[in-house]
Amino acid sequence: MNSQQQQAILTIALFAAFADGGNDEREREEIRRLAESLGSEPGAPDLAGLYREVLLKRVNLEKIALALPEAEHRQLAYEMAVCVCDADGRTTEAERHFLADLSRVLGLNAAITAPLDRQAEAMAELTETAAPPSTPSRNNGAPVASVASVSEAEMDRSILNYAILNGALELLPQSWASMAIIPLQIKMVYGIGKLHGHELDQGHIRELLATLGIGLTSQYLEQFGRKLLGGLLGKVAGGMGKGIGKAATSVAFSFATTYALGQVAKRYYAGGRQMNTAVLQDSFNNLLGPAKEMQAQYLPQIRDKAQNLDMGQVMSLVRGA
Repeated sequence: MNSQQQQAILTIALFAAFADGGNDEREREEIRRLAESLGSEPGAPDLAGLYREVLLKRVNLEKIALALPEAEHRQLAYEMAVCVCDADGRTTEAERHFLADLSRVLGLNAAITAPLDRQAEAMAELTETAAPPSTPSRNNGAPVASVASVSEAEMDRSILNYAILNGALELLPQSWASMAIIPLQIKMVYGIGKLHGHELDQGHIRELLATLGIGLTSQYLEQFGRKLLGGLLGKVAGGMGKGIGKAATSVAFSFATTYALGQVAKRYYAGGRQMNTAVLQDSFNNLLGPAKEMQAQYLPQIRDKAQNLDMGQVMSLVRGA
């Protein structure tokens, strides 16, 4: 896949991110930031420029599609767009119209698009059910520090296991696999909070992730972008094979974000949820660097996990089966 094709696919993903017109300013800022970050990698297209072009509606899908003459690249572009549209667990009417128009422009029939739609919808539903929808915290009074019902070492092992699993999911060539990362992060945070006596709901956990800069749409875009630029998503029709070994060091950044998130959540709930936004963000950013260094240490486990995952296992893991 050449740089022009990479640029076309990422442009379509950006179109999908803005399809419903509902991204708030914080999410748009995250998308802008990741566009600049991905665009700074060697050989990467000008993603910051693409972001501006899409936001200002200076590009159109018909022209972009011309850069994707190969059927597998068109299918990949559609798959990524579906996943981005389903990022928040709800596909709006505007997003459905966009996807229908995209499938027409890319020349994809229902036999190709329908299975992709079903896979993404299934993952989106799991994002919605990764934690109970609305359960009041048992600690409704003044914030108080709490002691977890398990040892710190046991909690650290659980966080590490989630980090390894999410790093492995990001190495899988299928775009839908990345959709399981956020539900698993939600499950991890929910579990940590519960061990400290907090019965959390989806809204609280998502707000915590957003505060730390882990937005739903932007995280999917970042995962897809790094996969694409790392070359792993170029193996659309094949197995992982050498692709994992080649791309692992640059792709599995979800290990670091998951590990840092788990450690911040552990401190946050142990302290009675008293950290303000600035402290939460500083703590997360300070933990991210060491977590990235740890990633290299656990790369063999991440690679082994990736080679033994399939769709059924991923769905079961998110459901908690």
